[in-house]
Amino acid sequence: MIESLPETMVVLVTCETAEQGARIARGLLEKRLAACVNIVPGARSLYWWQGKIEDAAECVMVIKTQETHLGALTAEVKRLHSYSVPEVIALRIEGGNPDYLRWLADETST
Repeated sequence: MIESLPETMVVLVTCETAEQGARIARGLLEKRLAACVNIVPGARSLYWWQGKIEDAAECVMVIKTQETHLGALTAEVKRLHSYSVPEVIALRIEGGNPDYLRWLADETST
């Protein structure tokens, strides 16, 4: 990680459809809580829910942000999402293209 840049993160969120993902992505981008959101359709999720195993088609959102925005980003996902318990999993970015990481930091600074 470049010392002068804030901690950056990748946040994974699943959603029902690409349209829902785009709506959530736009909300995050408009509030500068994310610099970029990739929406990857075609995920198949198997998981426990209310005592039984579910099998659902979903999209995966890959969100790039700063660690300082994680709380607000999570709150915004929960506000915009149709699930009562949306997945929000954050992973620290340990390295990468310094120019990209600088851009990410610039686009999420207010």
